[in-house]
Amino acid sequence: MGVGEFNAAERFQVEEAIRAAEQVSRFEFSVFVGRAGADPRAFATQLHNKLVAPPRSILIMLDPAARALEVVTGGVVRRSLSDQEVELTTMQMQSSFAAGDLVGGLRRGIQMLAEHAAAPETLHAEQP
Repeated sequence: MGVGEFNAAERFQVEEAIRAAEQVSRFEFSVFVGRAGADPRAFATQLHNKLVAPPRSILIMLDPAARALEVVTGGVVRRSLSDQEVELTTMQMQSSFAAGDLVGGLRRGIQMLAEHAAAPETLHAEQP
């Protein structure tokens, strides 16, 4: 996680959200905060492809200076997490970012993505 723009307490809050999200969803989460360059989507995709397990990973890339936010999901993740759910989450995060709350927006976004990506609990009928 590249979060050079955050202090230690803020980094801890984001890392704590990541750990909780990974337990809920069973997918790997990564967050990058920093300069993304001219093409934020391509940059985020490159970062995602370099992760240990890209198919089972969710990457959130935030470039506050460029006001760029990208969420990249792997193929396995996309079976549980729809584009609409990602879009809803990014809108929620952008709302927090616009209010000046980068850490809160990231934490809420990570939580929302994890909740959407979590496999539904399987209920089994009792056999007579």
